[in-house]
This record gives sequence, structure tokens and C-alpha cells, in this order.
Amino acid sequence: MATGEALVGENARDLAEQRREEQRRERAKREREKAALGGLWSRRDVIGRFGWILFGAFSLTTILAAVRSAFPRVLFLPPSTFKAGSPKDFAMGEVSEKFKKDFRVWIVREPEGFYALFAKCTHLGCTPRWLLAEAKFKCPCHGSGFYRSGINFEGPAPRPLERVKITLADDGQLVVDKGVKFLFEKGQWGKPGSFVKA
Repeated sequence: MATGEALVGENARDLAEQRREEQRRERAKREREKAALGGLWSRRDVIGRFGWILFGAFSLTTILAAVRSAFPRVLFLPPSTFKAGSPKDFAMGEVSEKFKKDFRVWIVREPEGFYALFAKCTHLGCTPRWLLAEAKFKCPCHGSGFYRSGINFEGPAPRPLERVKITLADDGQLVVDKGVKFLFEKGQWGKPGSFVKA
């Protein structure tokens, strides 16, 4: 019996030694293959580096978004209220285009006084032109036509031009406020501010 146990113990040692030798050979084989590949990466290296790149990109995006949120998006528009000058600066029957470029407003002087028209076509929002020879506003986009008063008479524009608030300041100058609009179709052209007597 003792010889049987000794034989089993010896076989176990031989088997353990044989496994260690196989593992040594396998490690040596892997080292040779790795050395033969040189600088090439393993699949584990590629996936690991790709994961770190994704993490870095996400972190950078988050940091940039946090920094961007410190600078609000603000549109710097010209003020809606401006002084247009003295009433005597405007000739009788004149349509002044002095403020069309900067403020998109025409100031019209009639014998009764002044009114200001917003220079935006009521069809699609283009800026009409004042045609002095024809005494009308004409939209270059789709051909809408408006009388000097702002009433539409031709083209696809569905309604007259809008008037904006015009008043006299304490110093006697005309003050135009584009933030307040008067619509003809709502009967607002007769309200105070839509017309100023001067």
C-alpha cells in the first residue's frame, strides 16, 4: 500500500512538473510572438485606448459646455427708441428715408403732421423701396405696392404697412418708438402715438 501511495505521489509530482514545463513553454512562445509583432497592439490595447479616447472626448465636451454656459447668447440690437430730429428738418409731403437703413423706419410729413411707417412688407417681410416718381412704396420681392399712407393696393401683401409710435419730446424733437406698432386693420391708426401734429 505504501508503494501505491508513493507511486501516486510520484505521479502527481511528475504531472505538476510537466504542467509547469508546459506553462513555461507557453509563456516563452507568447514572448516570442509578442517580440515578433514588435510595435503592434493587441486587441485589449486597442479597445482600452479607444475607451480612454471616448472618455477624454466626453470630458472635454462637458468642460467646453460648462465654459460656454458662462457666456450667455445675447443679441445686441439697436435701441427701439430713437430721436429723428426737429420737425422743421422734414419737408412737407416728404418721405424721409434717413432712418430706413439703421432703424427700418420711414418718416412721412403731411400737412396735418407726421407718422412713421415700419419698413417691412406685410407679405413676407422684405424691405420695400420708396419710389418718388410713382409716389408709392414697392416691394422688390413679390411686387406688393403701398400708397404713401402705407395702405396696400397691389400685389400679394395681405394688409397695410404698420405704423410705429411717433411723439414730440420735451426738446421739440421727433421721437420714434419701434416697440409700439399700430395696425390699420384694427383701427389703431387714429390712436395717440400713431400720428403727431407738428
